[in-house]
Amino acid sequence: MSHRRPAVKGSWSFSNPAVRAWLFQILAIVAVVSIAVYLIHNTITNLNNRGITSGFAFLDRSAGFGIVQHLIDYEQGDTYGRVFLVGLYNTLLVSALCIVFASFLGFFLGLARLSDNWLLRKISTVYIETFRNIPPLLQIFFWYFAVLRNLPGPRQAVSAFELFFLSNRGLYIPAPQMGEGLGAFVVALLLAVVLAVGLYRYNKAHQRKTGQLRRSWPVILAVLILLPLLAQTVFGAALHWDVPQLRGFNFRGGMALIPELAALTLALSVYTSAFIAEIIRAGIQAVPHGQHEAARSLGLPNPVTLRQVIIPQALRVIIPPLTSQYLNIVKNSSLAAAIGYPDMVSLFAGTVLNQTGQAIETIAITMSVYLIISLIISLLMNIYNRRIALIER
Repeated sequence: MSHRRPAVKGSWSFSNPAVRAWLFQILAIVAVVSIAVYLIHNTITNLNNRGITSGFAFLDRSAGFGIVQHLIDYEQGDTYGRVFLVGLYNTLLVSALCIVFASFLGFFLGLARLSDNWLLRKISTVYIETFRNIPPLLQIFFWYFAVLRNLPGPRQAVSAFELFFLSNRGLYIPAPQMGEGLGAFVVALLLAVVLAVGLYRYNKAHQRKTGQLRRSWPVILAVLILLPLLAQTVFGAALHWDVPQLRGFNFRGGMALIPELAALTLALSVYTSAFIAEIIRAGIQAVPHGQHEAARSLGLPNPVTLRQVIIPQALRVIIPPLTSQYLNIVKNSSLAAAIGYPDMVSLFAGTVLNQTGQAIETIAITMSVYLIISLIISLLMNIYNRRIALIER
């Protein structure tokens, strides 16, 4: 009988699992690097053959086109770098609006799914099952073409108090202008916030020591209103308002919210709120029922039980999937190109790419922007998630 010699531990033979693991990893790295080198070399060769220069020097060239909405000053003669900033701010604007609206709407819909009211529970169920099963692009088209574009023209615009005007050109609202008392107003507001936070923490400490619950919100509300109001009375108005007025075929002055922004905000908020509502409902139901019974045995009313007992525990389940929905909002905002909203994709990966031919640079910049925004949102949500996490000792 022949006896096979046992493998020596730490030997360099191919039968050693550790050697095979290292070999396969090295081969994988070599393959990835080789593919990357080939793609880069092939790209550079094709660019040279077509006479296309690479680099980011085009950012200093004049764009030569107008943008219907810009949060910063912009003229047609500004550079492509300025166009990048306009697209970035517009993307951040619609993402922030959708995150806020979808969060509030989803929270109340999630609570409605658990309500004892039969009608409220069924309405929220129909809302959730309807809107989360319709693609967001179709919802954007619905709000834009079927609703907002069918509003009356500027001359027949719907008016509210002669300050707000809604037409198929958008929503025109008064625009704030800085006044002489702005500095004093900001200082008074910051002081009011500091006092409000201090009072809230003091009452919380008093509650932990004595068990007595003090209501902080009446005093906090009074401080937040009276101090800034006093500053305006003494130092003058903090803001003046530029009211829009109909001149010719459109409104002039004020601030315009274009239909593309409204349609995108409505569609993404409604769509994402349906998913957030289910996350809220699942998080609340994940809290053990004994917590409800313990709060009820202490005589706590339902609103206090929900606010002080249930929601803080449910957040530990809610935050991780909620982060994914916030990331989806940012990524879905790129659908704005379908209706011409001037976001990063529409401006930079669309108009600028077509004018300059710098496909690699424009696409790389656009992808990097979405990646950085997503990473920042994930970082902030993870920081908050760690703060509310249970720590086992």
